[in-house]
Amino acid sequence: MAGALHRMATEIVERNQGTDGLVIVGIQRRGVELAERVAALIEAAEGTTLPRGKLDITLYRDDLQTIGPRPIVNETRLPAALDGASVIIVDDVLYTGRTARAALDEVADFGRPRRVWLCVLVDRGGRELPIQADIVGSTVALDTRDRVEVMVTEVDGLDAVDVIRAANGEAR
Repeated sequence: MAGALHRMATEIVERNQGTDGLVIVGIQRRGVELAERVAALIEAAEGTTLPRGKLDITLYRDDLQTIGPRPIVNETRLPAALDGASVIIVDDVLYTGRTARAALDEVADFGRPRRVWLCVLVDRGGRELPIQADIVGSTVALDTRDRVEVMVTEVDGLDAVDVIRAANGEAR
């Protein structure tokens, strides 16, 4: 995981041609911790401080009506100035594209960035929407019944990526 995050941080700086105008935003839950790590790697390498934020996309979900009458909503906190910025949305796993779509909708409610890039630790394929990641730590091809679980020390006490195969329930 550390190597993938380092590569992702390097690619962000290269694509942006530096750190000017960068804003790093993580999607709640584990995307926030991954975004913090990516931002810290960029700051250490470039000697700068980056604005950070976090998104809770719960109220932007297209299936909100199916998750019950009282969804749990966590904090959304974004820097004041998204207009004209290069916003990097960080998430743990990209699957159907629905979370990324919701994140784009939420970011648009807070301003008009110059560009938005999607950065994910794991792209597992299986899109339902025409969404793709710009920066990917690892790509795996999985059956629709399989799952990817990302664990981060800050939340789970360890860093790990497990693939759970539906056929036998085994992690690998």
